[in-house]
Amino acid sequence: MRTAQSVGQTGTVIDVADLVDSLGLLRLVTPGRGGQVHDVVLAEPGEAAGQPGEIVLGVGVPGPADAAALLERAAAAGADGVVLKAPLARDAAVVETARRLKPALIELQPDTSWTHVIWLVRGAIDRAYAPQPSGGHDDLFSLADTAAEIAGAPVTVEDARSRVLAYSGRQDTTDPARVSTIVGRRVPPQVIAHLRACGVFRKLARSSEPIIVPAGPDEMLPRLVIPVRAGGEWLGSIWVVARTPIPQDRVRRLRDLASVLALHLLRLRAEAGVARRLSADHLRAALRDGAAVPTPAPWRAVILGGGESGDIRGRLDLWEAITHRFGWHRPLLADLDGALFAVLTDPPRPGREPDAGSMPWLRTVLTEVRTHDRALYAAAGGLAEAPADLPRSRAEAAELDALVTSGRLSPGLVLLEDVWDAVIVERARKATGIDTGLLGGPLPVLKTHDDTHGTAFLATLAAWLDHYGDTKGTAQALDVHPNTLRYRLRRMAEVTPIDLSSPQLRLALRLQLNALMR
Repeated sequence: MRTAQSVGQTGTVIDVADLVDSLGLLRLVTPGRGGQVHDVVLAEPGEAAGQPGEIVLGVGVPGPADAAALLERAAAAGADGVVLKAPLARDAAVVETARRLKPALIELQPDTSWTHVIWLVRGAIDRAYAPQPSGGHDDLFSLADTAAEIAGAPVTVEDARSRVLAYSGRQDTTDPARVSTIVGRRVPPQVIAHLRACGVFRKLARSSEPIIVPAGPDEMLPRLVIPVRAGGEWLGSIWVVARTPIPQDRVRRLRDLASVLALHLLRLRAEAGVARRLSADHLRAALRDGAAVPTPAPWRAVILGGGESGDIRGRLDLWEAITHRFGWHRPLLADLDGALFAVLTDPPRPGREPDAGSMPWLRTVLTEVRTHDRALYAAAGGLAEAPADLPRSRAEAAELDALVTSGRLSPGLVLLEDVWDAVIVERARKATGIDTGLLGGPLPVLKTHDDTHGTAFLATLAAWLDHYGDTKGTAQALDVHPNTLRYRLRRMAEVTPIDLSSPQLRLALRLQLNALMR
């Protein structure tokens, strides 16, 4: 049961929590030591239960006492986790034993095969520790061809978001809706509306029974839909163009094929989940410490913001969907310090179509998506010519993001070189310590007068400084008569002495005002 590949051979690591999160069939009950995983083994009676870096499968464990004994053996051997089926994994005595002994306790859904778990975990581990092009998607196309042979009709395989994962080679008897689906890799909107009206998605989400879909818009032919489910979760579906009804014996064979397809979809999801987490870990190291990234320099660290969801997970899901839609299929995305970062290349390539994952590409993407959601934006730090420059670019992106979220910069594509003046002023404002009190000068007296008498001395002084003492321009900015402005300036001088002859004093006053009036 042991793999020949070890962690030390590659330097790549997966921890228990990452592996569990990648597999929808598992749930982490207690985190244990949070160790790294490189294999999964069966618990053999009377033998040591695993070793460091291994997860032990509690196959055939009948009750709490046996589960506790397995945890004891696993802890003694140094194993990093034990998998038990529900409801045994939630037994109070078993949970307490796991907490005390520190191997992670992992729950498996009761209707899931242990063989499936071994296959899925092995696939995820092997994919992470020995990255290579996966044959999983080729397998999906083979399964689509098999389904087409069974049904005697064209077939597509789609995920739960109506995205096309694979299609059969037999498309000679299809319809325009199917062609649009395959070419666009997604079901057309008018067909989606027809399916919703027929209650197809509601049935797919709740049942494993085949669904007959009547003919629809754009010469859409009838469909037979076979849900693909595993452990009660809807993973996707098989869609058959059914010009004539599909015989029941063939429907049964398609349902059997759906069980095989479910395992492939789970494996692909697990592999993608682990790969995504490893990529995010590497990207965080690059942004924090200047580690290398797998794309050519120069780079920019970019914060991607906006969207309706306020949590970082929702923002990551949103931007992953956007990047995939526009062709960046392996985006360099990672959450760090409460923000969603991307690292994009910024090569000078005039006259060429922008590559996915480049800054020119991001400009095009933002132009498109902001027509639907004006809150979306990207805050890009300065160029990083070498990995050691990435932490600096990340810090600059964070400064720009703070200015956007505070309303001081408008959302969109915000580049450091375009708004450097706002960054300089913000840095100076913070450096003056204004947030903890004014250091001196005339502003404390003027602020007190404004607060007590309802005057507008601070706003008047700020406008006067911004317009270089030009009476007409200042009055227009304040929407007052020039005589009113002159009166205010005289009153200010009566309240407190103000010497505006020094350039340094004017700069200091403007920085103080910049902080006070925000």
